[in-house]
Amino acid sequence: MEPGGRRQQQQQQRRLQGLRREAAEYYRGQRVPQRMEEALNSLFTLRPADLYGELANYFSKFSRAPTICKVVGRKVLDGVGQPTLEVEIYCTVKNYEKRICSTVMSSHSQISENALPDTAEADERERNDSVNTAVEWVNESLNTMLRNFKPTDQCKVDKFLSSDLPPSPTPPTTSLCLVGKKVAAAERTIPPAEPVESVLCGSLAIGGTSLAVAKAGATISHVPLYLHIALLKHDQVDMQITLPLPMVTLLNCEKISPAKLKLVKEVMLIPPVQLSLKQGIERVLVIQKEIMRLLDPPALKRISHLGCLITGCDNLEQPLLLMQTACNNLGLELGTDMHLAINCAAHELMDYVKGKYEVLTGTFKSPDEMVDMYVELINKFPFIIALIDPLRKEDRQQWNNICCALGSKCYLIAEDAAKYISHLKTDENINLPMCSGVVLKYINQTKVSDLIELTGLLDGQRHITILGSPDGESSDDSLVDLAVGLGARFIKLGGLSRGERVTKYNRLLAIEEELAKNRTLRMSFFLTLFSASKCLESYNCTGKH
Repeated sequence: MEPGGRRQQQQQQRRLQGLRREAAEYYRGQRVPQRMEEALNSLFTLRPADLYGELANYFSKFSRAPTICKVVGRKVLDGVGQPTLEVEIYCTVKNYEKRICSTVMSSHSQISENALPDTAEADERERNDSVNTAVEWVNESLNTMLRNFKPTDQCKVDKFLSSDLPPSPTPPTTSLCLVGKKVAAAERTIPPAEPVESVLCGSLAIGGTSLAVAKAGATISHVPLYLHIALLKHDQVDMQITLPLPMVTLLNCEKISPAKLKLVKEVMLIPPVQLSLKQGIERVLVIQKEIMRLLDPPALKRISHLGCLITGCDNLEQPLLLMQTACNNLGLELGTDMHLAINCAAHELMDYVKGKYEVLTGTFKSPDEMVDMYVELINKFPFIIALIDPLRKEDRQQWNNICCALGSKCYLIAEDAAKYISHLKTDENINLPMCSGVVLKYINQTKVSDLIELTGLLDGQRHITILGSPDGESSDDSLVDLAVGLGARFIKLGGLSRGERVTKYNRLLAIEEELAKNRTLRMSFFLTLFSASKCLESYNCTGKH
């Protein structure tokens, strides 16, 4: 070999030796030889069928934690055909971009039975604008700003989302949401309706992204979402988990002619705690079948957007007696084998001209008379264990009166009588009328951290927590995991029809089965009203707190 060729060969050998030394130092710095030896030694005794699969599993625990690399928003339809937001989370996992999960937000808009065409059109435009703004917000601002965040850092992400949230517009002080009602001097002075709570256009982006990140965190951590939420709330979670009791809507009482009853929006069944969730839901289905048999044939095909039967009633006792008859026919006793709850939706009934609630067509009652009516109702039908929104939120004195009169007999729950989650907390207090508990809905700019903080405060103040579905529900079943992880007492999902409702009941049943299999299912405490009465200890009957 000529001298020039030998020199090139020597230089090449030196370069290779340098690369080997550099590679050896690099791998030693990453502890690769040591970990490779540990892996080979541990796997040799196991001799797994898929050796390379086990090696991949072994080394994957040393890889970097996944980080968010892309957030995608898109416009989709919810369960009633209305536009809403879907958020997808992509992470960098082992150097590759990977789609982790998605979530679909529920619509906060209420479905009006008799909305005027102009009102419905305006609502549709507003909804479309909000969703379009949310999609743009996710795909531009949030997609850029959330890159390199760990999906397991929920508090950090939510704090960032709060900082990216522009200030909400100040609601007009004179604008009242009084569809179909004239505003004039009332016959008797009543507290005026509070201004409509402002909803930031596009705020679905905040709630959708926060929940999607929570789902991604659970997926990355290889745990169910409910356990991930429980760990976020408690840092360390008791191995025993109690499931929320379902409030299953069986009847949706329409409020248009020829029906006369306006007071009741939903009649719900609550299975007794002695039954498993599966047994309880099966019992509700049996009662539902009997109710359908008792109703007139035309009613059999009428299903509400809430996933339940629609019926019109002429008086307050009619739907309750229908339930009682159906249970008696099946050999079941209300109050023992099944409990009842009523969503009164009283805020929809106020006639601001008369200053009274229109409970039946042409029949009006003052706030004080409403309290007397409820006392008489519960005394006559003691199997009713919960009244939701029996009064407007503005009638705080009457909330105080009804809690003093009935707080030891049934739960008195604020749903629409409560504010949005983002407005409920003031300092370290809950801005609620006096009540037993509150229905929380994951909508708009709600963040997972808000729910965790708020339910902690509710627990501390001995209020019960209910997680509830909005009117415009989606097929996303994350609400069930939120309810389980947060330790909610009840979950309000609507009826046992319509796919977007049933998928949540199926998820609840799957969680029960999983917890029972893992022996981590704690039997629910007996359904007593100790929480309702305990929360009253901090009040007196003059309305002072």
